[in-house]
Amino acid sequence: MGCPEAQTRMQSLQPDPAARYRNVLEALWRIIRTEGLWRPMRGLNVTATGAGPAHALYFACYEKLKKTLSDVIHPGGNSHIANGAAGCVATLLHDAAMNPAEVVKQRMQMYNSPYHRVTDCVRAVWQNEGAGAFYRSYTTQLTMNVPFQAIHFMTYEFLQEHFNPQRRYNPSSHVLSGACAGAVAAAATTPLDVCKTLLNTQESLALNSHITGHITGMASAFRTVYQVGGVTAYFRGVQARVIYQIPSTAIAWSVYEFFKYLITKRQEEWRASK
Repeated sequence: MGCPEAQTRMQSLQPDPAARYRNVLEALWRIIRTEGLWRPMRGLNVTATGAGPAHALYFACYEKLKKTLSDVIHPGGNSHIANGAAGCVATLLHDAAMNPAEVVKQRMQMYNSPYHRVTDCVRAVWQNEGAGAFYRSYTTQLTMNVPFQAIHFMTYEFLQEHFNPQRRYNPSSHVLSGACAGAVAAAATTPLDVCKTLLNTQESLALNSHITGHITGMASAFRTVYQVGGVTAYFRGVQARVIYQIPSTAIAWSVYEFFKYLITKRQEEWRASK
């Protein structure tokens, strides 16, 4: 959870002088030293609350669509197009569940955030900006996550064909494929993540410097990022984003493949016993 905190702050377009960091390790060290050991964990509870149902919808949709589309596109085989398309559709459900949690988490992670509890943040956003604020970045989230998941799933399945061609349960191949897939997808979609962070946080210094009111929509976010920091601003926090995604996707795939193997094995044993 510490890397997302560092990533959110490093993606800030005009950070407070006390929150300017050269790399992830410096960011984490200074956050812990000046704000306490538990500061990087802020927002963990709201993320965990949203992650359970979001990932259940995500993988269930992915498996069903992957099989259905593969049977149509490449019967009896593996189709990268089917894998990418299934990942894209699954993302629609996942992000619908996670977007409000992401808004709250990122606002709590900003430097000098006025929110100390999730309920305080939710109440303030609802009262001051309305319910729509929780989905202000949804289209940008989808614009980022649809290509992210397409690249992610296609890379994972491609690597599995090389490391685990028999498609047996193989923990090491699942971890390695998941880590590499997450890293590639994260690096490729960093510019969109920077825009999403700006939409979620409505960073006051960027707003005060360039526009009045709220930033709404991906096009507005892209313009603001460029106006404030130029082309290089689109890649703020790329290091933290990749470092976070590598263990995240490795763990997600290894846990998913483990339970998939366990459930499939139980089903086979049940059928054999009948």
